[in-house]
Amino acid sequence: MTGRSRRAGTASGRTVRIAMAVAVLAATGVLTATFVSSGGKGTADAATELSQYVPIQQVTPGVRTPAPRRGASTGRFVVDCGTNGNGKFSPDNPVAQPGIRNGAEHVHDFVGNIAITANSSDAELAASGTTCRNGDRSSYFWPVLRIDPAVRPGSSDTRQALSRATPTVSCPRVSDRLPAVPTGTKAAVDRWLAELDRLTAEANARMSGSRGRVDAVFNASVIDPLRARRAQLIRTISESVNGSRGSARLVSLVDCDVSYDSMHAFMGTGHANSVSAAAAATPQIQCPAVRGRLPGVPASALGEVNRALAELDRQISEADERLVTTRGQGGAAFVDNAILGPLKARRTAVLDRIADAIDRQGARPQGLEALARCTLTKPARPSAPAGQNGATPAPQPSESALPEPQGKNLELPNNTGPIQRPSSVLIEYRGNATGKVVAMPRFLRALTGDAKPTSRGPANARPSWTCSGFADRLSDKYPICPPGSQVQRVHDFPGCWDGKNVDSDNHRSHVAFAAAGTGACPQGFRAIPQLRITLSYDIPRDAQLRGQFALDSFPEEDHNPFSDHDDFVNVNSERQMRKIVACINYGRQCGAVR
Repeated sequence: MTGRSRRAGTASGRTVRIAMAVAVLAATGVLTATFVSSGGKGTADAATELSQYVPIQQVTPGVRTPAPRRGASTGRFVVDCGTNGNGKFSPDNPVAQPGIRNGAEHVHDFVGNIAITANSSDAELAASGTTCRNGDRSSYFWPVLRIDPAVRPGSSDTRQALSRATPTVSCPRVSDRLPAVPTGTKAAVDRWLAELDRLTAEANARMSGSRGRVDAVFNASVIDPLRARRAQLIRTISESVNGSRGSARLVSLVDCDVSYDSMHAFMGTGHANSVSAAAAATPQIQCPAVRGRLPGVPASALGEVNRALAELDRQISEADERLVTTRGQGGAAFVDNAILGPLKARRTAVLDRIADAIDRQGARPQGLEALARCTLTKPARPSAPAGQNGATPAPQPSESALPEPQGKNLELPNNTGPIQRPSSVLIEYRGNATGKVVAMPRFLRALTGDAKPTSRGPANARPSWTCSGFADRLSDKYPICPPGSQVQRVHDFPGCWDGKNVDSDNHRSHVAFAAAGTGACPQGFRAIPQLRITLSYDIPRDAQLRGQFALDSFPEEDHNPFSDHDDFVNVNSERQMRKIVACINYGRQCGAVR
């Protein structure tokens, strides 16, 4: 969820990768990672890295497709969303880390929804344009693949960085995602928000006990009870604001993450912040939060204020989309004159409407006009984030240490080298071997794999690597493909849904994988169109043999191929989803079939 980014082509002080020794104690479930050098050789020898690469012919075939039973849904619907030709790259993860900008510590490819950011509301997603040819506004995103020709021996710098780093807990802010809070519950909501801040501070104090090491069991002992308590508080806040209806979307803000951002900070003190924002990853519109600045809202004004807040969301979405679609147009003042200026005028009008609506039944809120002006994201992040209620707590490395991706290669510390765009992206919705599928709900969030199998444990990680022509095998290592074969990543998403929720407090339990042998969903779950994304790359064979291509990753994963993952937000219209379901249930081949 940082200092100098060392360039791959620099003769001295290259960014290095480190070999990782991971001990998994099956009897106790303990997974503790210790970072070590390359066998103590102290030479420019990348041989230790080659253990992460395997010739695909040496991988045992193990992919099995359950035989369809009578009544199975055997169709397939293909969506063409391109290969990120518009260059939408971002270190955000709107599914796993909503509301936390630059939370991924690595860069993602995005296709589909153009405007999506870590802060996007459902209203913003629905208003966005898309790269998909059929109008699908869903967002599909995964970590980028890079080629770095630099030799990477073991690094004392990296070992020292880990020894000095204290993991921290990073949690989404709740106050900035709330709807208008009724006057009668404002004081109670503020107390509950302050309690969320206290719980985070308490968890961070506990994390000091794992300084200098990565321990999944210890991390879980901190995160699990924190998640449970946050779930209770957020449910209470939701019910107090929305009544018995609650707010299903607030569940997305429950989960927190253990971050090793400070490790990146120590790995390159003095990172050059001189790179202009224009050279960084796709810039984003950054506007002052309005929800957390509102007083209690009279009951008669709640509907009007909430509609105005949704309009502010849509305005930001439209501006973020324009940043992508107008890149390179105009001169130096284009963004100010064509995007930021008009956005300020529109926001001013909506903020005035909010103040008027509250003023009719209560005291007019003061200072809202100061929230109209927006800016672009800057290469460096603020040194001290606001708390849930706008207070300023002590700086946290997870919010302050990392720069934005910079330079023509959009580099971050230890994630360096030119990004490799896929030669093709195949997005398929598939059926279920045991019966018909039902429609996914709009705004369903789902992910597959785990970006942090070292610091969270490997239970949710999934092998995804293969080569074209070898669909019967998947590896948890980088593949070395025979001549003429492409490197591929195959990401299968859960194909079963609990029938109620679009997200859950761990972003996983509302969906499930069907049984590998039969294709049956777990009890209480329904089969939905099962999403598969296949990414194909033209990686030069010499880069494969030399171990020079690798996945962007969190610092503690050190490009671990088993940390591959993919994320998805369903923004298909209900009409489009009905088409997908009908195609699959009738056994057809539909869409951009290849």
